[in-house]
Amino acid sequence: MPDPLVQFDGVTKRFPGVLALDDVSFAVAAGGVHALVGENGAGKSTLGKVLAGIYRADGGRVLLAGQALNIRSPREALRRGIGMVHQELSFCENLSVAENLCLSALPKRGPLLSRRRMRARAAEMLEGIGTDVDVNRRTGELSTALQQMVQIAQAVAVGARVIVFDEPTSSLTAREAGRLFELIRRLKRRGVTMLYISHRLPEVFDLCDAVTVLRDGRHVATQPVGRIDADALVRQMIGRPVEEYFPRHLLAEPAREVLRVERLRSPGRLGDVTFGVRAGEVVGFAGLVGSGRSELARAIFGLDPAARGRVAVEGRPLRLGSVPRAMRAGLGMVPEDRKRQGLVLMHGGRFNFSLPMLERLRRMLLIDTARERRLAREYFSRLDVKTPSIDVPVAALSGGNQQKIVLAKWLARESKVLIVDEPTRGVDVGAKAAIHALIDELAHAGLAVVLISSELPEVLNLSTRILVMRGGRLVGELDREEATQERLLRLMAGVTDAAAG
Repeated sequence: MPDPLVQFDGVTKRFPGVLALDDVSFAVAAGGVHALVGENGAGKSTLGKVLAGIYRADGGRVLLAGQALNIRSPREALRRGIGMVHQELSFCENLSVAENLCLSALPKRGPLLSRRRMRARAAEMLEGIGTDVDVNRRTGELSTALQQMVQIAQAVAVGARVIVFDEPTSSLTAREAGRLFELIRRLKRRGVTMLYISHRLPEVFDLCDAVTVLRDGRHVATQPVGRIDADALVRQMIGRPVEEYFPRHLLAEPAREVLRVERLRSPGRLGDVTFGVRAGEVVGFAGLVGSGRSELARAIFGLDPAARGRVAVEGRPLRLGSVPRAMRAGLGMVPEDRKRQGLVLMHGGRFNFSLPMLERLRRMLLIDTARERRLAREYFSRLDVKTPSIDVPVAALSGGNQQKIVLAKWLARESKVLIVDEPTRGVDVGAKAAIHALIDELAHAGLAVVLISSELPEVLNLSTRILVMRGGRLVGELDREEATQERLLRLMAGVTDAAAG
């Protein structure tokens, strides 16, 4: 084994009410890709941010090539050769790629900014990682994948010999992730050491040389990837095996039709989509990124003012283009991006939980805070939301617990139809199993569920039947018994429409 480049020695980090890291010690070998795994809230991102200078440890030390570090800022970490590619991108989206890349050291010509040198320097930084991006483009116009490449270019250009990747593929398509993996392999060949934080175990086994498991802020194990299998790794992460289960909602016959969508269309987004969902069903939607799945959800829920067609809930027509009308009709929606669309991050869990039902909590002109607190505690307990307090800002919680709060607020509202878009994106295996069980429980209790997911095993395991979208249109329907990943992929890619209904 190569000599260790990075060593964590008894690292401890506290936040108000939370011990995020508790005496964590392990070593990262030079020139390798070292995975860091664990459940949401295990302390993985916190440890990465300690290494990258974003947080300062409350105890212990971090060593680089045998020398103790005392890093006080990300800029200082970069000077020491440590960079980080964040799960949540932190660019100035209104600035150009060149401006973002050179922001910490803008090239000047005398007292003025030299835009020519800035653009040349940015192009050189991108060329260094084999990525071709127009440096004059506004950063906010780039896809998430390209923004991540820009982040990597920034780290590599300053000579980073250690790069922390925090959930780098959580918002990428399979093709974009493939390009990222190739770049990581190129960086490894150049001798860069990488700490790779991910929930996606296939990536860990494909990319990484060693893996460290954290659980509840403590170090559980560090081992070569070749000496452990996925089942054993999951047991280390969550302290128990995760069993595949047969959804209970499939044991009952679906009841009356609750949601009816007919010829729903929107210019450039949707074309004449028609389908229905019965009480007790989980209807899965599969499709490539850009196929129209999320656009369909937004149109049904009143978020697309250009949408036309007919939507009915329990036979009663729903006038499109209004979220309040959709909510009053009994629709709930867990959006694709919980941080930007599903939560107010700076506010507490109770505040976020009660937002969709303020009118039900109102007593005269005031909110019945006692009832609000009681309901929040009840549903947080039911969904096992791990938080020091119902009023802790949700930004401080793990991704899995954030997602559970988004689900809790729609459950408390007692929706008739629940649309869940990417319900387990960025959550760990334990939280994923809990969310799957909850979706099954809701359908078993008679809720009509629309499930949108990029993870085909998730769609195949949970759905009563699966509808496939391509180019904004429905191109096929498969019953659970006949659906396979291969058949879904062929429909999604347009290889055959043989199963189209």
